[in-house]
Amino acid sequence: MDRAARRPRVAVVGGGIGGLAVAIALKRRGAEVVVHEQARRVTTQGAGIAIGANGHRALRELSVAEPLAKAATEPVRAEFRHWRTGDTMVSHQLAGWYPQRFGAPFWTVERAAVHRVLLTELGEQHLRLGARCERVEQDEHGAVVHFADGAQAEADAVIGADGIHSAVRDHLFGPQEAVFSGTCGYRALVPMNRLQHVPQLAEPVLWLWLGPGRHFIAYPVADGSAVNFLAVVPDREWTEESWYTEGRVEDLLPAFEGWHPFVTEVLSAAERPGRWALYDREPLRRWSEGRATLLGDAAHAMLPHHGQGANQCLEDAVVLGHLLGEARPDGVADALRDYERLRRPRTRLIQSGSRRNAECFQLPDGPGAEERNLRLTGLPDQLAWIHGHDALEELRARRTTASA
Repeated sequence: MDRAARRPRVAVVGGGIGGLAVAIALKRRGAEVVVHEQARRVTTQGAGIAIGANGHRALRELSVAEPLAKAATEPVRAEFRHWRTGDTMVSHQLAGWYPQRFGAPFWTVERAAVHRVLLTELGEQHLRLGARCERVEQDEHGAVVHFADGAQAEADAVIGADGIHSAVRDHLFGPQEAVFSGTCGYRALVPMNRLQHVPQLAEPVLWLWLGPGRHFIAYPVADGSAVNFLAVVPDREWTEESWYTEGRVEDLLPAFEGWHPFVTEVLSAAERPGRWALYDREPLRRWSEGRATLLGDAAHAMLPHHGQGANQCLEDAVVLGHLLGEARPDGVADALRDYERLRRPRTRLIQSGSRRNAECFQLPDGPGAEERNLRLTGLPDQLAWIHGHDALEELRARRTTASA
């Protein structure tokens, strides 16, 4: 096929949620796409994630919302609770009300389940494992990705979806120091049958336990058969940017001494919680260079305190899939610039908001916490710009304005 007429060939570096999602979006528009993942087998760490209405719209666009629904849980409400007494300080309805307000449900789901449905939709023939990117070369005619095993991938465009430690980003823009939050997050999935004596688990709820210097979030996943938790604790000693290790419950429990039994019993029932150093990075001035661009955590790594990491990957994916999938090889650089201009302002705001939420969630008892609780009563309106957002509608609106 004539180069000027065909869709672009795209090399996606990184086979996580963002990488698989953008590959699906590109494949649906006729692009030739291969996802190159450095792991030698498909594995998923990270336990559970929340999918808001904004992320759900992207999943629908990718035709994976329906199969994922079988593995998802829809919490009935979100409850902010006092760390010691267990009193509900603020509560917001989710099931029923949330989809009516924002146009799609709020789900909690295992990260692995999202990964599985995306991989099934894409097809394993589009995934190459054991492919660790070393560098990207490009000129006006194309790009080449070089891998540690000596293999090369020629493409019209390269997408770095390779996470906070992105090799593509470092090659394009040089090394950038990650920002350590001074905290670690412990995550685990706990089977519900180990927690039958915890009465609060009788119905599916998103629990947010806020306390001095630390906080604890829990919610059901796997259609209610397990509870996912994220326990965020101070840890100034861990400054090595090795983001994951296996943690120990006996090290974690003392950090929550005196907390409500709900928290301590869920923690005690965990076997091998994962321990993550919580890093983000300062917002990048640019995501794209010529025929290469960044997506998801490679472009805008954020702390987990807005619950938007996966959702923003999905938004990136459908927008980039539309813009790049409709381009021709000679128009790749323009498509990538349009993608960056559309997505960068929004993700920058969410990055900064995620940092602020960490402080908000960990206030000591007193006037500051009382003022926070008052603000939390208006949370649905405060977060409407995030959850009510339709990434593709914004793209269509920009195009209409540009053509007017």
